[in-house]
Amino acid sequence: MGRTGLFDLEKHFAFYSAYHRNPINIAIHGLFVWPIVFSALIFLYFTPPFFGLPNFEFLLFGNYFVLVWNFGFLITLVYSVFYACLDLKAGSLAAFLCVFCWVASSFVAVQLGWSLAWKVVLVVQLVCWTGQFIGHGVFEKRAPALLDNLIQAFVMAPFFVLLEALQVVFGYEPYPGFHSIVQAKVEANIEEWQESKQRLIS
Repeated sequence: MGRTGLFDLEKHFAFYSAYHRNPINIAIHGLFVWPIVFSALIFLYFTPPFFGLPNFEFLLFGNYFVLVWNFGFLITLVYSVFYACLDLKAGSLAAFLCVFCWVASSFVAVQLGWSLAWKVVLVVQLVCWTGQFIGHGVFEKRAPALLDNLIQAFVMAPFFVLLEALQVVFGYEPYPGFHSIVQAKVEANIEEWQESKQRLIS
């Protein structure tokens, strides 16, 4: 059964899907969205810890690395809880991927060190964002969702990329009829967009 407000998965997914209809653009986002998350967490690893909380040290592959309770952890926690609330099954998988990215990015950040890490993050971000803008400009021929709803685009994109993949590969939907309902809302969104574009031309 659908929810309302902040946890209205139908509304959120329809908004995202309306901007991602072209198969090539969808594939580009599937390739680039999670690396953006991962590299952002590498950058956030170097932010200071909250309230002087002690770090958690690991030994992995003969190398020590530290999990820091900082902004990277906070964002991981917020995203994970939100995704799980949107849909327990797919959201829990997305939450697991968020936590995995946080731990793995912490390991990578320690190995790289700040002097190299920020350069790697910059390159990854530039490549991934450029790829997505090309996907929208060349293939989708519609501006990215972030230009209309910045927060929703940033928060929702990782989960919806995963949800699309689960749908395509396994035919998954959060509940029966979900995708048909979303499809109707997507068509309404696109029709409204085309009408507004036509009014601007005329």
